[in-house]
Amino acid sequence: MEIQKSVIKKFRKKIWSRFVKSIKEYNLIEEGDKIAVCISGGKDSSLLAVCMEELRQHGQFKFDLEFICMDPGYNKSCIKRIKDNMKLIGLDITMFESHIFEVVDKSKLDSPCYLCARMRRGFLYNKAKELGCNKIALGHHFNDVIETVLLNILYNGRFGGMPPKLHSDNFENMELIRPLYYVKEEDIISWANYNKLNFIRCECSISKKKNDSKRAYVKDLIKDLSKNNKNIDINIFRSLENVNINTINGYEENSVNHIFNELYKNNKK
Repeated sequence: MEIQKSVIKKFRKKIWSRFVKSIKEYNLIEEGDKIAVCISGGKDSSLLAVCMEELRQHGQFKFDLEFICMDPGYNKSCIKRIKDNMKLIGLDITMFESHIFEVVDKSKLDSPCYLCARMRRGFLYNKAKELGCNKIALGHHFNDVIETVLLNILYNGRFGGMPPKLHSDNFENMELIRPLYYVKEEDIISWANYNKLNFIRCECSISKKKNDSKRAYVKDLIKDLSKNNKNIDINIFRSLENVNINTINGYEENSVNHIFNELYKNNKK
């Protein structure tokens, strides 16, 4: 199909090569894996699905895929658009309901995104386990990573990012992977526009009411900073792997806090 071919031809350098690089560098996929590719109906997860299927068909080792799409309370037109897009892409998906939007609306929280994300993750892990999968793949990309770094610094007073893979705390032997880790959002948008694909946006009622989201602010901030330094985004990303322990006042590891005096004492030794 032309949509799949565009990833390895037209967007080989910007998308496919970076997708493969993240998988190899972080060992995201192994022989015999069965991976649930989580599709939200947006551009990122749809591109992820295309890349994962292409790799499954023509990769160097065998692994299996399940394409799953959770309906948290979408309206009928959104469901139809998701299904239509998947037909265009040429993939069969398993849809299931969760009613998360209804729960979030009743929570009355001002910023329920964290609750929504945790609930989504739980439902996706459960469905993946039901289908016999050992991993779930999400469509988070390069820009999600660097925006998360700044969100943590500016709003949470901590330094932390979004790792390329992690173990599930509640589902034994299950991992979460992010194969689009090196792919930039602007290139995903270019891919969607090139193929004339029209995806759904976040349908959460809270997001629709608010136009001042913190992530949108941070996205614009990075864009403004990049006007004077084109490497701003790369430098934020690299900061995640260039942490100098000798210059920080403390850190957390496996839920244990290490304070400055402890670090200072150990450095002397």
